Amino acid sequence: MMSTTNWTDKTAVIEEKLNMTQAWDKTFPKSGKVSHRKITFHNRYGITLAADMYIPKNADGKLPAVAVAGPFGAVKEQASGLYAQTIAEMGFLTIAFDPSYTGESGGHPRFVASPDINTEDFCAAVDFLSVQDNVDPQRIGILGICGWGGMALNAAAIDTRIKATVTVTMYDMSRVTANGYFDSIDEESRYKLKDNLNRQRTEDYRNGNYALAGGLPDSVPEDAPFYVKDYFDYYKTPRGYHPRSLNSNGGWNVTSSLSFINMPILSYSQEIRNAVLVIHGEKAHSCYFSRDAFAKLKGENKELLIIPGAVHTDLYDNTEIIPFDKIKSFFDSYLK
Repeated sequence: MMSTTNWTDKTAVIEEKLNMTQAWDKTFPKSGKVSHRKITFHNRYGITLAADMYIPKNADGKLPAVAVAGPFGAVKEQASGLYAQTIAEMGFLTIAFDPSYTGESGGHPRFVASPDINTEDFCAAVDFLSVQDNVDPQRIGILGICGWGGMALNAAAIDTRIKATVTVTMYDMSRVTANGYFDSIDEESRYKLKDNLNRQRTEDYRNGNYALAGGLPDSVPEDAPFYVKDYFDYYKTPRGYHPRSLNSNGGWNVTSSLSFINMPILSYSQEIRNAVLVIHGEKAHSCYFSRDAFAKLKGENKELLIIPGAVHTDLYDNTEIIPFDKIKSFFDSYLK
């Protein structure tokens, strides 16, 4: 007689021990209205992510929560941390996290971007928040800045636990990588781009390391496009420079672009049923990403807010322009 054994899967995710600074090394001042601590969580690919958690002082009971990330190529000590701390001052528990392979988060090789893994990072943040004793799992939202605005919409399209999504100065990274700015790249140009990137793969494998694309230059010529000057003014000056920021330093792996060309995000964004607020600056070179993404959304709980006169990086750190009151009222309405 054949016996059977009931196997129990005891596999557990063991989080990597990360080297996280405990010093306040942000590009914005520390608030006295919230408590702050470093935390870690993991995604379903087994990568351990580092985050800053902000909790309103004297908070009681289960709180609504918001996970924040971005801009693309930035770290949590920059714009995402400013947003997370400010939203925590409004009564929400928040986390600002470093994406996989960047900042203080784990993942090797370093400086890799992926439309799948980066979308998963947002969903993993929701995993973490959902099991916290001081968080109401039915009141979780996300906020994505720049390229992470696109990732936030992509996460909202797959993760029904996300009750409210805010995008700020959004980029669709797959669209801009495959098509160039203002969709200026044709099929032949895209083929040449793919050919160059695949040649780089061979060189990387031969050399045993991954070439970096480079962040912002140390200086910009007078005739540089305005958006280059805009980014320079944030990432390469005391205003927003951080030693762990990719855009401030060596940039992404060159070959990270391949997956964005081949795997477009926002394919199912029209199926998002929960609330979305899309915010962009009127004068931002990137505003068309938000306008087009918003046009695809359906339902009465979607809103587009254009900030008059604002350029792309104004919404990174200009607290006189960033519509925090609107963000608060949006989250209050849909995370109640």
